Amino acid sequence: MSLKFERISVIGAGAMGAVYASKFYDMDRTCISLIAGGHRHDRLREKGLSVNGKHYPIPVFRPEDKRPASDLILVAVKNHHLPEAIRDMKKAVAEGTHILSVMNGIDSENQIGAVYGMEKILYAVAVGIDAVREGDRVTYSRNGRLYFGEAENRVPTERVKALQALFDRAGILHETPEDMIRTLWWKFMINVGINQASAVLRAPYGVFHRFTEARELMETAMREVIRLAKAAKISLSEQDIQEYYSFLAKVSPDGKTSMLQDVEAKRKTEVEIFAGKVIELGKQVAVPTPVNETLYRILRITEQYLG
Repeated sequence: MSLKFERISVIGAGAMGAVYASKFYDMDRTCISLIAGGHRHDRLREKGLSVNGKHYPIPVFRPEDKRPASDLILVAVKNHHLPEAIRDMKKAVAEGTHILSVMNGIDSENQIGAVYGMEKILYAVAVGIDAVREGDRVTYSRNGRLYFGEAENRVPTERVKALQALFDRAGILHETPEDMIRTLWWKFMINVGINQASAVLRAPYGVFHRFTEARELMETAMREVIRLAKAAKISLSEQDIQEYYSFLAKVSPDGKTSMLQDVEAKRKTEVEIFAGKVIELGKQVAVPTPVNETLYRILRITEQYLG
């Protein structure tokens, strides 16, 4: 099993995927490639990536192309593109491949692991990065932090240590929590709050800096996740909401959540894995979720109306 991570692939070259791909390219332009099919392949091959005004001519492989297997695959697609991404990465996966999902939600690792084996999976969430994609251009002002690791990390494994060293070389700020499942739920709570509230309000981060009512809307959605977490024996609490404000205070007031970007670009949102998942879990454990039910209705109407 290789722990050198000499061949890195990114699947999903949106805002998040583009930022990480650019950092790997700046570290070693020979180590990184993109996986994309159809028109996405043609566009990326013709134009490359533009991140903070710099052009990145990163090699692009079609899913069916013959190529050496990847040591590390970073999955950064939207949830509704995950089934396609799982198929598209097939030729890049071998016995020694490790897969890191930086997707939103709490299910992507299990979906990928069901196909390629959970032993290949590491858990990850990105917090505080303010990347925005407008057309073919991605900009960001804050790196944020990547939380990653095995499900449990009291004693880091060799592959976690190797990835920590890789991220250090690439300039990716990172942290390895002892309990990554709790961290996944923490990020889920954040997304259910800030992503959805920003989308229904059409509000950049600055609105949440300034207006109590915006923060209250965000917090009421988050508290429904806390109640679900308690039912699942995941240790989220009110303190986790308060600690999120230290991240919120640092992001650009003009920055926008991924869901707000989707609404403004008239793209499909990820409401199914946020409010939809909260509603589903609430029904399973008999926990009321009225705030997320309302947000779900608003966002589904918004998708259909704008689409």
